[in-house]
Amino acid sequence: MTDVGPFGLSVRDQALEADVQAGLAAVEEGLLEATKSEVPFITEAAQHLVRAGGKRFRPLLVMLSAQFGDRYAPGIVPSAVVVELTHLATLYHDDVMDEAAVRRGVASANARWGNSVAVLTGDFLFARASHILADLGPEAVRVQAEAFERLVTGQILETAGPQDGRDPVEHYLDVLGGKTGSLVAVSCRFGAMMSGADDTVVDVLTQYGERLGVAFQLADDVLDIASDSHESGKTPGTDLREGIPTLPVLRLRERAARLGLADDIALCELLDSDLTDDDRHAEALRLLRAHPALEQARRDTVRYAQDARSALAPLPECAAKTALVELSDAVVHRAG
Repeated sequence: MTDVGPFGLSVRDQALEADVQAGLAAVEEGLLEATKSEVPFITEAAQHLVRAGGKRFRPLLVMLSAQFGDRYAPGIVPSAVVVELTHLATLYHDDVMDEAAVRRGVASANARWGNSVAVLTGDFLFARASHILADLGPEAVRVQAEAFERLVTGQILETAGPQDGRDPVEHYLDVLGGKTGSLVAVSCRFGAMMSGADDTVVDVLTQYGERLGVAFQLADDVLDIASDSHESGKTPGTDLREGIPTLPVLRLRERAARLGLADDIALCELLDSDLTDDDRHAEALRLLRAHPALEQARRDTVRYAQDARSALAPLPECAAKTALVELSDAVVHRAG
């Protein structure tokens, strides 16, 4: 029984474990090959985040979803490389938009080489992903194009904010469906599709991935408030300090508007103040950790994770299904 992928997922079936480990190793080789250029500087910049590591969450889902068809089909590993390259490209762009200094424990590309290089490196990775896609056939190109459109739309909607009269929580969940859910869904879709699984199985796994992706991001929202740096591996309250409206904050504002309680309003005012001040930031974290809004956000996370698990019901019982169920349970555990 070995831990693979994020959350320390334990694969209890030796054959499945061997397949997943071999697949992820092949993906790692594919990522390094896909990020090579005749220009050494481009190779260095493109491999910067590849070599920094990461959970490889999306390739893991490709491998597990491929178990429902021919798990050795030739398109599986390349499709996993495509989704990870796409994910990595978005990280380069996100770090420019967020002015991030660190990514995966190393200096971000924009901090090291400047915004222009970071943006162009992200574009280079998108180009390499497209090149691989072209060999996987027109259906794969269409699926990836639709997912990427949703991803970019989610990012734009986040930047624009909710329209007048739109519920901010609903808007945020739509944003996450695009920004995170779309690429996680396509990871499951590619794994099943490339393995030749039945269309019904492909659809089931796509729905699972969409819901799991949103649950995964909501769990991060909860962790940003609830965990300490030892538990989460990152500084707590990072999103809070940067003024990013994650779900616990949105639930707080929703409650303040609905009930008009003085303490809720005061906390909202504190969140609207300059949280680069360490004392204010610490007080905001302390109050949010004790606030019912955090528990509401936990319940939202659990609901999405349970919906992901429920989506798997039509699939036959097997080791891969058990592993996918455990992934959804692990998301709930993270948020707990």
